[in-house]
Amino acid sequence: MALFGSIATVRAQLAHAAHFQAAFAYLDEVLAPGSAGMKRILAVAAGKTERVELSGGAFALEQAYLTKERAQGFFESHRAYIDVQVIVSGEELMEVADVAKLTVGEDFTPGKDLIKYQMFGAASVLRLGAGEAAVFFPVDGHMPSLAVSSPALLHKTVIKVPVIR
Repeated sequence: MALFGSIATVRAQLAHAAHFQAAFAYLDEVLAPGSAGMKRILAVAAGKTERVELSGGAFALEQAYLTKERAQGFFESHRAYIDVQVIVSGEELMEVADVAKLTVGEDFTPGKDLIKYQMFGAASVLRLGAGEAAVFFPVDGHMPSLAVSSPALLHKTVIKVPVIR
């Protein structure tokens, strides 16, 4: 099931997993105050996403957007990648539920690693701010990008770590 908390907490939980090394090396660089990586993410324009290739088949999606009301969101999951969602600036709510409890709305696999689910009212809610992360595995239906109180600008990076089969 999902992991969440400070980068240090999440790293401690995944220290044994070698396939997360590229993600943590990247985070060490982009979360360092004043680093080129942090400046790059903070320069992403609202509504834009930039892709950064990492080693081992992983990649990062550096994003900036306005958080949204829950009614505008949707639950999603992925089969091929684990999401490591890290807030760089701002704050957002994320909901998470076991995919076994969700009803598939649209399955875009294998062409796109995305399954969308119908709305679900009994999810757990996470509140994350700068320097915090949530890790969503294929069993975790998640609805990120939600406003805490009203829509606000957020900068984040989502690292896609390949699932080991």
